[in-house]
Amino acid sequence: MAMEEPNTTYMEVEEADNSDDDRDQNWDDWKVDENGDEEDEAEAMSSELLCLFCDSLYSSSNALFEHCSSAHRFNFNTLKTTLALDFYGCFKLINYVRSKVAENKCWSCGIVCRSKEDLLNHLHDVINFDEGLFPWNDDEFLKPFLNEDALLYSFDEDDEGDDVEDIMSIDKKELIKDFELISIDEDDFESETEENKLIASSQNGGKSASVTDATFSNGIVAAEAGVSSYKILDDQDSSLYIAKVAANKVKDVNKSYFGGYSSYGIHRDMISDKVRTDAYRQAILENPSLVKGAVVMDVGCGTGILSLFAAQAGASRVIAVEASEKMAAVAAQIAKDNNILRIGSENEGSNQGNGVMEVVQGMVEELQSTQKVQPHSVDVLVSEWMGYCLLYESMLSSVLYARDQFLKPGGAVLPDMATMFVAGFGRGGTSIPFWENVYGFNMSCIGEEIVKDASRIPIVDVIDSCDIITTSTVLQNFDLVTMKLEEMDFTAKVELELKGETSANGSTSSKPITTWCYGVVIWFETGFTERFCKEKPTILSTSPHTPSTHWSQTILTFSEPIAMVSSGKLNIDKMAAVGTDACPVVKIQCRISVVRAAQHRSIDISMELSGIGPCGRKRNWPAQMFNL
Repeated sequence: MAMEEPNTTYMEVEEADNSDDDRDQNWDDWKVDENGDEEDEAEAMSSELLCLFCDSLYSSSNALFEHCSSAHRFNFNTLKTTLALDFYGCFKLINYVRSKVAENKCWSCGIVCRSKEDLLNHLHDVINFDEGLFPWNDDEFLKPFLNEDALLYSFDEDDEGDDVEDIMSIDKKELIKDFELISIDEDDFESETEENKLIASSQNGGKSASVTDATFSNGIVAAEAGVSSYKILDDQDSSLYIAKVAANKVKDVNKSYFGGYSSYGIHRDMISDKVRTDAYRQAILENPSLVKGAVVMDVGCGTGILSLFAAQAGASRVIAVEASEKMAAVAAQIAKDNNILRIGSENEGSNQGNGVMEVVQGMVEELQSTQKVQPHSVDVLVSEWMGYCLLYESMLSSVLYARDQFLKPGGAVLPDMATMFVAGFGRGGTSIPFWENVYGFNMSCIGEEIVKDASRIPIVDVIDSCDIITTSTVLQNFDLVTMKLEEMDFTAKVELELKGETSANGSTSSKPITTWCYGVVIWFETGFTERFCKEKPTILSTSPHTPSTHWSQTILTFSEPIAMVSSGKLNIDKMAAVGTDACPVVKIQCRISVVRAAQHRSIDISMELSGIGPCGRKRNWPAQMFNL
């Protein structure tokens, strides 16, 4: 029965079109209505297409997209061709852009502007997206952002002649009406059933494909390798299907992520990181009033090293949560070998152990349903959740979930503070010096190309403190006791000034002494503060000015280096471009946004730069987008 529905819909449309033709040719039925002009005007208004960015109206999608390209630097046809977007991809792109414009956000880089006018001035050429990782891939953008958005009916008007055979069985307007009914319920993400493993089969050659490997939209499954089926589901089933497909994608990323932590080499690197491990050991062992007799939960325990510290410090119960099946078994074996494993109410091992540590395999978000840990029963929540640039891997969301579900009122979170810092780095922080002299040969062309490529890709590496050329400033603070999940996405503004003097003896010079800033470096500190660690507060720092850690620093390279000089009375060329050797800047203003990316556990970083010259002149550079 489901297979007949497309044909039925098509036949109804065909009949309607034929009847329209008959009416058009029957001039005897044509009448002049005194309200006809108003009706025609209303119909014309309803068919006009609203620009994606401003309030301009157009009678055709071609005219609208030409306007978007020339006025707003948004070339729809180029995007469609370059990114190989199909009907659904274009449909979602339009809704995505409209949703971002409504929030005064740049659709391409994610920058949040203060007003719509600022957004229109900010718009720029599209930033390269990773293959297949488009921010509009989410099925929530199948639902029209604007009611009665005429553009959704006509954006592919030029292609209809070529693709008639592909769409004969689908009435586009009816399909869009189905999209309007889509609603994704987040509650559907919290549980997985056997239904998640539904298989879409085809009678064509006996091929089959899982739903997660198929192109899926509102009940329409178009699996790869020639598998073809069509089914209209009711509204509830559509929502559940879409939610389950998205949940499966997240599950796949989690499986890969936690599977990566099954490698012993990763755990050796982390445990061997003396700065990291000593900070946690000190916070746990040297604050007896906090840990002794307490119920401690370790989120993402890995080998269980932090749980072992907690047991050693006298905790009455240690709940070690680990999502990786392999590492959970390893952590349990280590606890058993050290005579501190607890299974239910029975202790394992000799009298030397106190049997306080239990290992729970699974994600902390799944614990509540298993009832293995009672809500709000934990005194101390500890986790080494930090990733590159602090927020990469997004494990912080699991810590916040555990805090809200299991921590007692007034309970402790270790660490309880996190701070991100930023500073500018000079030429020595790039690979240029290395390539300038390779066994006496000049290979600087390689270094220059590497720096150019680095302006599109964040680099995780160690920066020498001597290569930091500007003041360091706080980018963002996080209070893990009070912060909310959405605070992981933020935009911050900082100002960087050159550190040091204008000249070697501290006097001003008739000619500016410039230093070139090639980019910014981001690092973080986590604090075990006196709020909970009353006897021995400590700080874990990944700063370039302290011993290096396995986190290194995150380097964002400018699209072009910016000349800087210390403020003072300087002779400069007031007609030269700001940021050049003839007119260096006295400060760089950075607007940096960090948001969770469309791909689970990744982050997007956008950076906007402004340079302020000695005379107050200002220059803006194009926004840059980085995906980590």
